Amino acid sequence: MIKLKSSEKEAIAGYLFVLPNFLGFAVFTLVPVILSLVLSFVSWDMLSPPKFIGLSNFINLIGFHKESASFVANDPLFWKCLGNTLYLMMIIPLQIMASLGLALIVNNKIKGINLFKTIYFLPTITNGVAICLLWAWIYNFDFGLLNNMIIKFGNLFGIHFQGIPWLTSTAWAKPSLMIMGLWIMMGGYNMILFLAALQGVPRELYEAAQIDGAGSWDRFWSITWPMISPTTFFIAVMSVIGGFQGGFMQAYIMTGGGPDRSTTTLEYLIYNHLYSWQHVGYAAGIAWFVFVIVFLVTMFNWRFGGKLVQYSHY
Repeated sequence: MIKLKSSEKEAIAGYLFVLPNFLGFAVFTLVPVILSLVLSFVSWDMLSPPKFIGLSNFINLIGFHKESASFVANDPLFWKCLGNTLYLMMIIPLQIMASLGLALIVNNKIKGINLFKTIYFLPTITNGVAICLLWAWIYNFDFGLLNNMIIKFGNLFGIHFQGIPWLTSTAWAKPSLMIMGLWIMMGGYNMILFLAALQGVPRELYEAAQIDGAGSWDRFWSITWPMISPTTFFIAVMSVIGGFQGGFMQAYIMTGGGPDRSTTTLEYLIYNHLYSWQHVGYAAGIAWFVFVIVFLVTMFNWRFGGKLVQYSHY
């Protein structure tokens, strides 16, 4: 019988503890990722055998061809969905500022503030389908709460409003989803992270600044903002990543990707290619394109955005 040293026993025990997590990662993450990369090089409709086509999926996805003395995208729908995704991500800075604002409010020691913390956080833990159905009712053109309020407000001043086609107009559909996203995200995990960062700022710094005559804005800009900059940077990076990967549930439940594909995001486009049109390889190609874009944007943020972060050694 082989006798093992105590260090070897500890190493084996460590590997055994890590093994279940590694197996779960390999089966549910690593292997599917590798398979999706393989699928991006084939044409497959899930009915006939896969056919290897090399880089054709990617060429058709991001390539252009000349038509009538001008260059036209091989897949205009993909570029439209990319534009929709970027448009919806424009709400991210406002979401971050709103989360910070709520965190500053609930950071005060006010009687009953825990109730407000719970209320602000509720949309994050509420079922997403229920929230989408609720907002679909709020945005309904004929009997929605929002249009009824607009009409009644107009009647007070003798003005006749017909209501706004929130989800049925190409001009209003994306802003409507952005407003809903702001309502959901402003009191969610970002607020909690900001609140934790605010509570980690030493009180002594505020007391010293107040003694020196610094006002509320000066204290925020000179103390609070630099001290919470690592948290702000983390939230910004994660919000951008989530923005590229989001938009499916809202579009699927509330608009069906319409009107005129104006709310179809990259995630919803992947779903359509995979489940609606059985373009498995093409869907995998879009997924990997999104991965590359997210990776490059994240590296850019870390390379240049990280210089704005101030790490305190207080």
